[in-house]
Amino acid sequence: QVQLVESGGGLVQPGGSLRVSCAASGSIFRIDAMGWYRQAPGKQRELVAITNVGVTNYADFVKGRFTISRDNAKNTVYLQMNSLKAEDTAVYYCNAVIKTGWGRPSISYWGQGTQVTVSS
Repeated sequence: QVQLVESGGGLVQPGGSLRVSCAASGSIFRIDAMGWYRQAPGKQRELVAITNVGVTNYADFVKGRFTISRDNAKNTVYLQMNSLKAEDTAVYYCNAVIKTGWGRPSISYWGQGTQVTVSS
């Protein structure tokens, strides 16, 4: 079994900063891509940022404001969010593509989500 546990969400004022974290645990042989998605009320889930083997990609709406980073020793991915806007309000979900053993397929896992609210 593999679990992804997010932390660090909360309420922040416009222009403020917040960092969310996601730690993977369980039967992990190798973690490939790790990333963050978000879903606002009434909208579809969308990619925010993703990192894999040192390559990172960001959605256009967060470029220059958000930074994704990864600590492979801790199986943890972070999302540093700066210059937050009201439209960044959403539930942020962690995603990781993980192999649980040699010869086994890579599977996509999701965290439970953490609420980020940007409001004055």
